[in-house]
Amino acid sequence: MLVVHVFIHVKDDQIEAFKVATLENARSSIQEPGVARFDVLQQSDNPARFVLVEVYRQPEDAGKHKETSHYQVWRDTVADMMTEPRHSIKYANLFPDDAGWR
Repeated sequence: MLVVHVFIHVKDDQIEAFKVATLENARSSIQEPGVARFDVLQQSDNPARFVLVEVYRQPEDAGKHKETSHYQVWRDTVADMMTEPRHSIKYANLFPDDAGWR
């Protein structure tokens, strides 16, 4: 399993549009066979900050995700909505074990 946390800071006047585009991407992403989870989180005390929690069954599934049309539409749609480039941190799964993910 590969777990990726993507940190995003959105312009205040773009929050709602960002949410619409990101939720659409998440709904499509979770349908990919290599995606175990695709969570969209909005920071409680700063609604302009988001974290995407992406869990891939194999490391190469993250690359396959970036080849999908829904990801490419999302990437292009939200590019100018952010105050700075998004960044991510990759994690190795420890618990639950890989069989514990749907």
